Amino acid sequence: MATIEECRAALDKLSDSMQHAEGDVRAAAAMDRSVSCHVTDLDVTFAGRLNGGRIEVHDTFPGPPREKAQIRLAMAGDDLVALVDGQLHFARAWGSGRVRLEAGLRDLFRLRKLL
Repeated sequence: MATIEECRAALDKLSDSMQHAEGDVRAAAAMDRSVSCHVTDLDVTFAGRLNGGRIEVHDTFPGPPREKAQIRLAMAGDDLVALVDGQLHFARAWGSGRVRLEAGLRDLFRLRKLL
């Protein structure tokens, strides 16, 4: 089971990858939205902002998200680490229910370029 530190490191790695992306992926990552990632097996939430192609985590707290972010992810810690490391395909994980993604329709269309 992934630790809180490993999950935070995975989010930082994802943020770095998004910032250095090019083309459509960079344009999709350039949104300004509130973001939460609930790590279900650890019952911890990382809350922050997607801004300028980076995910800026501002808060980490126990339990589910306290406020409804514009982009909401939920998954097990091992799945978060595997997704960021390229060992787990997002579409398969989402289709099987291992990863939950909630956002407005317009944001979902833009996010599909990232995923």
